[in-house]
Amino acid sequence: MAKQQQKTNAMRILEQKKLPHTCKFYDCDEFHDAIQIAEKLGQKPEQTFKTLMCSGKSGGFYAFVLPGTATLDLKKAAAAAGEKSVAMLPVKDIQQVTGYIRGGCTAIGMKKDYPVFLDAAAGQYEEIFVSGGRLGAEIVLTPDTFLQATGGKMLPLTLEE
Repeated sequence: MAKQQQKTNAMRILEQKKLPHTCKFYDCDEFHDAIQIAEKLGQKPEQTFKTLMCSGKSGGFYAFVLPGTATLDLKKAAAAAGEKSVAMLPVKDIQQVTGYIRGGCTAIGMKKDYPVFLDAAAGQYEEIFVSGGRLGAEIVLTPDTFLQATGGKMLPLTLEE
């Protein structure tokens, strides 16, 4: 008999808003990055998005969501957030700020409604994969649905190769 999967805050929010999505689950008891998760689930790593939290010079927090294979351009991130500069949030602070643990952090349903920015690369896919709000869970949805759920904006955020 299949193990019952517990819903996360992110999944409940998508259901409450009646936003179309599906969930994928995998065995996981420790942190895996987006590339490892993509490999586990047979997904394209560039279609599997990671959520990076940053703090701005003003003290505000921001969620940047980009392909697992990409690197956040801090200058582009600061410009998107309207900040002079942004810095990556230390791993030890992720749960306190977002309510999610490292590896299970998603921009959907954080403790507070922080500004969310989705990398423009998402626009080339019908669906993207984002963390489901805990280790071992992924949410599959369209970029537009993700933006509806988070109130986010889509723009270029990554370093050019």
